[in-house]
Amino acid sequence: MRIIFMGSAGFACPCLETLLKNTQDDVVAVVTQPDRPKGRNLELSPCPVKDHLGPRLIPVFSPEKVNSPESLARLLELKPDLIVVVAYGQLLKSALLKMAPLGVINVHGSLLPKYRGAAPIQWAVANGDQVSGVTTMYLNERMDAGDMILKRELPIAPSDTGGSYHDKLAGVGAEVLAETLDMIRGSRAPRVSQCEADATVAPKLKKLDGRIDWTLSASAIHNRIRGFNPWPGTFCVLPSDSGKQVKILTARVEPGHGAPGTVIALGDEGPLVQAGDGRAIRLLELQPEGRKPMTGAAFLRGHSVAVGAQVL
Repeated sequence: MRIIFMGSAGFACPCLETLLKNTQDDVVAVVTQPDRPKGRNLELSPCPVKDHLGPRLIPVFSPEKVNSPESLARLLELKPDLIVVVAYGQLLKSALLKMAPLGVINVHGSLLPKYRGAAPIQWAVANGDQVSGVTTMYLNERMDAGDMILKRELPIAPSDTGGSYHDKLAGVGAEVLAETLDMIRGSRAPRVSQCEADATVAPKLKKLDGRIDWTLSASAIHNRIRGFNPWPGTFCVLPSDSGKQVKILTARVEPGHGAPGTVIALGDEGPLVQAGDGRAIRLLELQPEGRKPMTGAAFLRGHSVAVGAQVL
């Protein structure tokens, strides 16, 4: 098959590598997001997929608007049999979806119809789910609502973060893509409709989503600390830091009693902050604004935190 691969984020890289190592098909082009300004100097930098390609001699196309007439004409010239989309970053419209005779398929990081949207992996961990997975599907014009082909479950370990589970699931996604391609080549790929009543949404994360709400239960706070690590990260403001944000990198649920957001103990491992359900959060690893990550004990040695202080 002649395949156009469309992907940008790191989640797509194992799938791209699987396609490149596959001798049965031909990747005729890779479509990614354009280079974007990054870092303090705002230098233009390639997305992870483009960076992953390195010196390999594969045409790379990075349109600002993939559905524009100019973009469609360029892709049509490649005469694709199939288009594979993984963490690309732009919605595809009707003309592009009809371009390849075998359709447009997608690798999505959830067990659809649960967690449609831009951040399914992070929200699965942040919501305390014990299992999620990968779904391959045929794309349509609605967000992650197309007919499903294959699903693969993967347990979420209690120690998993959004970052660690992302990496595990990316590898599973590559395996499921390979199986899906075998089924398409053999004209054996099913089309299973999604149940709309079971659909949930995993919206794109914003920095503000990481602000800790201490009125939530300790489990809910702890799961958000896990799920939003490394992006967008969870944070709070301690009174000793003059309003500066402190990222919470790792934490533990412990018994507690007091008003939500109150420092109820210090101890050898870090501050203990009351949550909203009669339990508390031990802050084990923190990163003050403009500083490197440190243990909770090291934080207490360098910051004046008192029992009874209110964390915002």
